[in-house]
Amino acid sequence: MRIISGKYKSRRIQVPSNLKARPTTDFAKESLFNILNNRIEWEETSALDLFSGTGSIALELVSRGCPYVVSVEQNQNHFHFICQAQEKLGAKELFPVRADVFKYLQSLRQQFDFIFADPPYDLSGIDSLPDIVFEKNLLKEQGLFVLEHPKKFNFSQLPHFLEERAYGNVHFSFFRR
Repeated sequence: MRIISGKYKSRRIQVPSNLKARPTTDFAKESLFNILNNRIEWEETSALDLFSGTGSIALELVSRGCPYVVSVEQNQNHFHFICQAQEKLGAKELFPVRADVFKYLQSLRQQFDFIFADPPYDLSGIDSLPDIVFEKNLLKEQGLFVLEHPKKFNFSQLPHFLEERAYGNVHFSFFRR
């Protein structure tokens, strides 16, 4: 896993082979952050990374200057890996949470400037994530939600939808409050 930009730029963190995450490819991640750089002031952004997996997105957010990033991951091995990476980098801005994302969202009473979700592609309930984010009012005014998903989903008819970008099998749907 490679951090693309910011204070941890070019740092590589070896992901153990026992982790079953499907991390966002470097190509897709770099493309995503090129888009986000034009829309987000990182130093003023609170962020929530759902289905964090290896923590790649959360660590990239911290590296780019986000002062507060919550990383939610249910799998114990993945959560432990994120905590180890946080410690290795000294990323005090990162707050890992071990929880089921859907249950976590139901109890969440906090708003964020940016929310990213990369659920397992075969997980049921992916299509409900935009509704949950907006019904629970989890984004601050002008906040941005990005959902990574497979091609079979189309969110263009939903309220708050901005656009979809595709990078091979990786699709990002963007929503704004």
